[in-house]
Amino acid sequence: MEQDVESPAIVKQPKWAKAARDDDFPKQLVGQTRTKKIQRYVRKDGKCNVHHGNIRETYRYLMDIFTTLVDLKWGLNLFIFVLVYTVTWLFFGFMWWLIAYVRGDLDHIEDNQWTPCVNNLNGFVSAFLFSIETETTIGYGYRVITDKCPEGILLLLIQSVLGSIVNAFMVGCMFVKISQPKKRAETLVFSTNAVISMRDGRLCLMFRVGDLRNSHIVEASIRAKLIQSKQTKEGEFIPLNQTDIHVGYNTGDDRLFLVSPLIITHEINQHSPFWDISEAKLANGELEIVVILEGMVEATGMTCQARSSYISSEIKWGYRFTPVLTLEDGFYEVDYNSFHNIYETTTPSCSARELSDMSGRLRMPLTWSLASKLSKQGLPETPLVTKRKEHTEWDSKDDGSRKHPERNGEISNLESESKV
Repeated sequence: MEQDVESPAIVKQPKWAKAARDDDFPKQLVGQTRTKKIQRYVRKDGKCNVHHGNIRETYRYLMDIFTTLVDLKWGLNLFIFVLVYTVTWLFFGFMWWLIAYVRGDLDHIEDNQWTPCVNNLNGFVSAFLFSIETETTIGYGYRVITDKCPEGILLLLIQSVLGSIVNAFMVGCMFVKISQPKKRAETLVFSTNAVISMRDGRLCLMFRVGDLRNSHIVEASIRAKLIQSKQTKEGEFIPLNQTDIHVGYNTGDDRLFLVSPLIITHEINQHSPFWDISEAKLANGELEIVVILEGMVEATGMTCQARSSYISSEIKWGYRFTPVLTLEDGFYEVDYNSFHNIYETTTPSCSARELSDMSGRLRMPLTWSLASKLSKQGLPETPLVTKRKEHTEWDSKDDGSRKHPERNGEISNLESESKV
């Protein structure tokens, strides 16, 4: 399944007539019709959009030749695989031909009294075939080395040892490249969009992950990073600064049992990098969220990593994910057709900080709110507020005096004041 699936929540820009030009419209209108392109740090398919240039110490790649060969593309890797074997066969074939030429075996081909180094070796082609038979241990039995050729015996030992090393190295490279779990990540899917909405009275950032295979990812864990350039208080500019996004590391919620699609939730609180971001700031901001899913492949035991990212235009404010899990007769069914679908829901457009401040003001006492309002406006406090404040101060001095207004008959006055 392709990860880049269009979401129904994407808002299409209005289409202007072909004859219309940017000069025919106001500059503000032209700016609204053009979508601001943000350069991705990690693409939707998980590949990092970073190219390394001006590397002078290229010899470091040769110091780790095994990893270098494994990281090559399949076409180049197969070409090197065939080239290494062909070169070794040609080299040792030339050495067998050279021994026969120096000893004079090629001049006594028809001489039955002459004992050659290798029987039935009459040219370079036959020497090349004998080299292949020796290194691959085929042994057809037509060309055989004799015991009257010590240099041939030494060359046979060298070719056998070097051939085993070449086999181990090249076959090992091919085996590691074939068994790499990169293709396993193709069946780990992320939702096309991330959403921000209310959950349990808190503003939360959410995205969905799923596994298309029946063989599960063992010890799966999820991480998220905010990629955004920043400037420090000292004026230093840090491009592509990485900030951790809490997705349950302290509580263990980041460890997933990925049998069915899961919605990963990040609560936007005072420790979140989205604490001051509102819907308007998100629409105009340049940020990217990189999500990383790691785990071991159940079939091979190798570590697998799947990555994806969400830029600001792919984070939908005021939406939720459509449920995909239904209960059937004796089992649960996942509808992956609705995996990327989202629907709109009522969500405040302010930031989490502003939402928290408004909730705190609603929980404040009435007298404190009235007194603070009057003091801010420079107006004198009313007798009701003054009497209430004096009564509060008097109660704080004497712990046992909470019942005293009841004895003096003042509780009815307080109740009437509260109603007012």
